[in-house]
Amino acid sequence: MREVIERYALRPHPEGGHFRRVYRSAQTVRSPVAAGERPALTHIYYLLGRGEISRFHRVRHDEIWNFYEGAPLRLVIYDGAAAAEQLLGPDASYAGFVAGGLFQAAESTGDYSLMGCSVAPGFEFTDFAFLRDSPEAARRLETSARRYARFL
Repeated sequence: MREVIERYALRPHPEGGHFRRVYRSAQTVRSPVAAGERPALTHIYYLLGRGEISRFHRVRHDEIWNFYEGAPLRLVIYDGAAAAEQLLGPDASYAGFVAGGLFQAAESTGDYSLMGCSVAPGFEFTDFAFLRDSPEAARRLETSARRYARFL
């Protein structure tokens, strides 16, 4: 995994794992959900190693996950009432889709999973929130989807 981090110049991500932004559109669009201008599209490389998790978080806009290499990735989507899993990788789907505003979490099923994540309108950290920062939603997860509480 260290080799992949170095090859793509990845750095630690606040939600867990490692990332590097590789594209930020020069075009901007007005986002009604964010009430402001955003790049039309952003894209990152995102890496999770064995034992690392992407903690439950949400962004305001739609996100597409693309599998690149390594072990399949387990992507968990939580709408505040129920959680569902998608497996991304070989012998599964190579792309996962998360609607803006839904909570998402992830983990590698092996040594590592290298993904690409695109957000449109583009991602800004001001549009990012952890599930654990919403106590009522975190309590609902612990009640309705207890097996995913480790992603808090």
